[in-house]
Parts: sequence; C-alpha cells; structure tokens
Amino acid sequence: MRLVFVRLRRITKMHNGYLIEQYENGYTPNPDILCNKYIKFDHFFNFACNKLQADAIATGHYVRTSFGSYLEHFKPDTNVSLFQARDAEKDQTFFLCQVPQQALRYSMFPLGEYLKKDVKQIAWKAGLDKVALKRESRGICFVGKRNFQNFISKYISDKPGDFVDLDDGRVVGKHMGFHHWTIGQNIKISGLPAAYYVYKKDINTNNIIVVKGTHNSALYSELIITKTPYWISSEPEFNSFSGLLNCDLRFQHRDPLVSCTVHKNLKNQLIIQLSQPLRAITEGQFVTLYNGEECLGSAVISYCGPSYYSLNQEVKMDHYRGNNETQKQIADASI
Repeated sequence: MRLVFVRLRRITKMHNGYLIEQYENGYTPNPDILCNKYIKFDHFFNFACNKLQADAIATGHYVRTSFGSYLEHFKPDTNVSLFQARDAEKDQTFFLCQVPQQALRYSMFPLGEYLKKDVKQIAWKAGLDKVALKRESRGICFVGKRNFQNFISKYISDKPGDFVDLDDGRVVGKHMGFHHWTIGQNIKISGLPAAYYVYKKDINTNNIIVVKGTHNSALYSELIITKTPYWISSEPEFNSFSGLLNCDLRFQHRDPLVSCTVHKNLKNQLIIQLSQPLRAITEGQFVTLYNGEECLGSAVISYCGPSYYSLNQEVKMDHYRGNNETQKQIADASI
C-alpha cells in the first residue's frame, strides 16, 4: 500500500488544560478517556476530515458500533451506538465512553470483531513480526515510556503534607503533593506495622488520610453521585413510574460489570446505587453505564459514599479474589 505518514504537532501546553487543573485540585482524572475525547476523536478527527479530506478514520480500539467495523451499516439520519468488543478481555469501550457522536459516526474499528490472539496470528502470517511480538501497552498514550509521576511533576509543583491515620489521627509519614497519589493506593512507607492505603485527600489541611489494609471498610461504598452524564447515542429510557434506570456499571477498565440502579435528579445529576460495594471509588474519575453489550454513556464522579467504615459495616472480600461468578457473593453485604 502507498501510505503517506503525517505527523501532527504535539500538544505540549498541558498545564493550561483540564487534566492538570484536576490534579492540582486533588482529583485523579482518567487521562486515556480525555485523550480520546479531546485529541484522537476531536483534534485528530477534525484534522483528518477537514485537512486531509478523509471520509472517515480507523483506529485499533477493541470496540464495535452499530454501523459495523467498516461503516457498512452506516445510516445518515441515525445516531450510532457503541458496543463492547467480541474479545471481552480486550474491550475498550470504557476508554471511548466520552467520544463525540459526530466523530463516532465516521469511525471504523476493524479489530472489534476479532480476538486479540487472532490479530497476532494475522500479523504473523503477514510478516509483521514486530507487531505480533509487541508487548501489551498499558501506559498513557501521550506520556509514552516516561514515568507518569516524573511527567506530571513537570507541570505541578510539589506541596508537602502529612499522611494521617484515620483511626487515631497519628502522622505516619510525609507526602510531596496530592498529584502523586490516588484513592486506594498503597503509600509504601517502610517501618510501619501495617500497609497503609490512601482514603481521602483533605484540601483544607493538605493532609492525606490513610487506613490500614487494602480491604479496609473505609475504602468501600455503594453510592455514587455524578455530574451531568454524556449519553453516546441517546439518553436511555428511565422507568416512567419509578424514575429509575436499571443497568450495569464499570468504574475501572478491567473490573467486571456491576449491576446498579440509577436516578436522575432535577440538576441532571445521576444518583447511582450499586448492588455491591466497590473499592476506592474516586471523585473526578468516570463511571460508564451499560445495557447488555451497549455502552450507554458515562459521567464524572462528584461524590461517593458513605463508606462502610462510616456505616460501621463489614465488607466481605471473597468476591475480590475470584472471577465474575464469585463477585456475586458480595450481594449479601448490601443494605
């Protein structure tokens, strides 16, 4: 094939953007979701269509749409829907949960109908050994091979504070700034009698509240309140009588789906009651909602809790050591 490689100007002034602002305020956003929304399916998409006169773009994301892998089912007067990939282990709908409808309508996803192992076999047969042997990429695309903490520190100055034990208020260590830490993360300070994990960031004192144990009840909650949601194709139908929507939720890319009940208030916020507690739900990050294999949309978390610690409830941990089937065992710990 005769392909012309075009390199876009790199975006370097990240400190003026939403991502840096969120880190400065103590939140931990989802960089990959934002990259897809603002760079790949906005900046790049518009460049391809407007400057290169392309009819559509194609990416290697493992997702499917109602228009087909190659837009063979394209309908000019119909919104496109986003669906999970055939390879459930490699599904990337979570990362595309904020992609604008206009860009999604003119995007092709050839890998969505394939298993990853089959894609590698195709690469082998085509003589693309480097592609077939390439290791899995889990880093943030615009950071590349650089350490993320070193990368983010170029844009945000350190602001030291204390690690404070939630139970007794004791200072157990020092931190160099909120942007180095996220909820549920192990602080890894040697000499402590137990492993401590981030529970909360106190903006007023610049302290980070920590708790003992990766499965501490303070890290678990069943309630989420979000900002205004983004619906990919159209807003789903809420029950006309109860005003509720029953669907599935995903908070982390590789986590199993969790059933939930969603209510939309007058401020167009979503109030989500989970069927089981989730660990380290983090304000500022996204939750995605699903109906079967369809990704309905997503929203930014504005509040989570109360925690099981606040409710004086014990969390059963067996389901976190198993697969989807054992996940269901946590249901009897729900309210």
